[in-house]
Amino acid sequence: MAITFSDLHTEAGLKSLDEFLAGKSYISGDQITKDDVKVYAAVLGKPGTSFPNASKWYESVSSHLATSFPGKAVGVRICGKAAPSEAAPAKEVARAAAGDDDDDLDLFADETEDDKKAAEEREASKKASSKKKESGKSSVLMDIKPWDDETDMKKLEEAVRSIEMPGLLWGASKLAPVGYGIKKLQIMLTIVDDLVSVDSLIEEHLTVEPCNEHVQSCDIVAFNKI
Repeated sequence: MAITFSDLHTEAGLKSLDEFLAGKSYISGDQITKDDVKVYAAVLGKPGTSFPNASKWYESVSSHLATSFPGKAVGVRICGKAAPSEAAPAKEVARAAAGDDDDDLDLFADETEDDKKAAEEREASKKASSKKKESGKSSVLMDIKPWDDETDMKKLEEAVRSIEMPGLLWGASKLAPVGYGIKKLQIMLTIVDDLVSVDSLIEEHLTVEPCNEHVQSCDIVAFNKI
């Protein structure tokens, strides 16, 4: 049965691995197995001195993989991928080999359908993550003017803040004098650029019913990328 560990990117996960390896040379006993390769591939780097058992195990597995695949092993395939003409880093070897589910250390197995599916899922996840990071935010300062000095500014602000949509967050506000006893609402808002258009917010929400009962016009005072 394959042995797995979770959160190996955290100190808690490494501590769990270190405690498990106490008195052991490898994950499943005295010999390296596929379990060692899989766990090794999941660890970001050599554990620190706080994890002596895991650190010693990491060095042992790294050394084994490095010596098992010398540079002259041209043509050898690791999970369906040809080995490079020069010595492959042990971490790359481990990651290539970690897709196989056998308990024995079979680094020469062909790539399975599960391997391909897992690779496709990882690639899709990377693309989704990259797209998510590209979605920026902006901070906007807006002036919202009432019809006249008889407009209830409290109700005007309530009408403005009642507008809700994904990617829109209303912030601080204040009333500023315009003249002749009329005040305008100055309000901050944060938007996710890919989800909210300020022009559409004004034209399709702030200056149409029911907001236009209180709102006469809107002006963008400042627009800054975050």
